[in-house]
Amino acid sequence: MNDITTKNDVKVFVDAFYLEVRKDTMLGPVFAAIIPNDNWQPHLDRMYSFWSTVLLNIKDYSGNPFSKHRPLPIEKRHFDRWTDLFSATLDTLFEGPKTEEAKDRAIKMGILFNSKLEHIRSNPNYKNIL
Repeated sequence: MNDITTKNDVKVFVDAFYLEVRKDTMLGPVFAAIIPNDNWQPHLDRMYSFWSTVLLNIKDYSGNPFSKHRPLPIEKRHFDRWTDLFSATLDTLFEGPKTEEAKDRAIKMGILFNSKLEHIRSNPNYKNIL
């Protein structure tokens, strides 16, 4: 197996990963509720850009990923499942330093996003200053 080295590699793992997400009994319904008319392509395109920027330093993503997650009915178990599926998908397709970096970054993002959501939800007077 090869490592992740190109934007096409990113597309391969993103497509494979979100195919698994759609079938997952925990994550599938969360995504189905926010992906209008089962039109996944805009989300997939955003994820190609996001992961290409994160892993390959291709500067074609801009935005605030956390803000998209803030209103969702998700908690630690969703992030854990997401990172498990993400890592398992990568393990079937690639191996090498970039693959390990992708798994590590996904885990760290899951921890950070969950921590921020828990903080916001447990502090009703929290005001986002951004």
